[in-house]
Amino acid sequence: MRLLRSYPVPPSPPSPGDVLVEAEGVCVRLGARSVLVGVDLVARAGEVVALVGPNGAGKSTLLGALAVDIPAGDGVVRVFGRPAEEWSASELALRRAVLPQAAALSFPFTVADVVRMGRAPHVTATPEEDELAVAGAMSAAEVTEFAARPFSALSGGERARVALARVLAQHAPLLLLDEPTAALDLKHQELVLRLCRERAAAGDAVVVVLHDLALAAAYAHRVAILRAGRIVADGPPAEVFEERLLSEVYGHPVEVFPHPRTGAVVVGPKRLP
Repeated sequence: MRLLRSYPVPPSPPSPGDVLVEAEGVCVRLGARSVLVGVDLVARAGEVVALVGPNGAGKSTLLGALAVDIPAGDGVVRVFGRPAEEWSASELALRRAVLPQAAALSFPFTVADVVRMGRAPHVTATPEEDELAVAGAMSAAEVTEFAARPFSALSGGERARVALARVLAQHAPLLLLDEPTAALDLKHQELVLRLCRERAAAGDAVVVVLHDLALAAAYAHRVAILRAGRIVADGPPAEVFEERLLSEVYGHPVEVFPHPRTGAVVVGPKRLP
């Protein structure tokens, strides 16, 4: 008798407001240094959460802990309501997609090959479903025109967009993006954050590390400000982006003012005339 192998299946679509990932009292030590200290954070279906703060504040480490790529020394990370360690790697891959800061490949894969890697967790999908997901992701990230080019031949910004397309093709309800706009020009920075909002509007949860406070103010539903491994503020940008706090956190004068046309919060460094 042959035993049928069972494969994990994608989760049911979350309802608006469902907590897709949660950190409770998370502490992380890297060597002798405490990088995260008692961090609490939730990300819900339907929202974009931006992690901001100066270099070394713990943003990427927190994202890695939420992705279950960096183990928490203390505290707990829950994914879809269950402690992270209770999920297998294949089950996690159907629930969260991770975009690291840098994408590097040693083999001459084409752009389409790289994006198609995002479909690896979907072992029960049909080839037609896979190709439709890949085509849609490449179109959304505006990389279709160089689908046949080697990934290694792309510019840094083009590689970043291809890596984002791979994440989009994965069709996971939780997106964890580490500085996705760092290598991009103005047009594609806006594109990436619009895609984040679109995924949230479709019911996903997005956690994104950003250095650009103006982008965070414009596109995030909530912002968590980190300093020295702790979250010092968490809430809508209009509430937590306050001049005194940001100036203290960044060690540089920051000004916050309403946009003259839309009234939305605008954030930038205060410069001498």
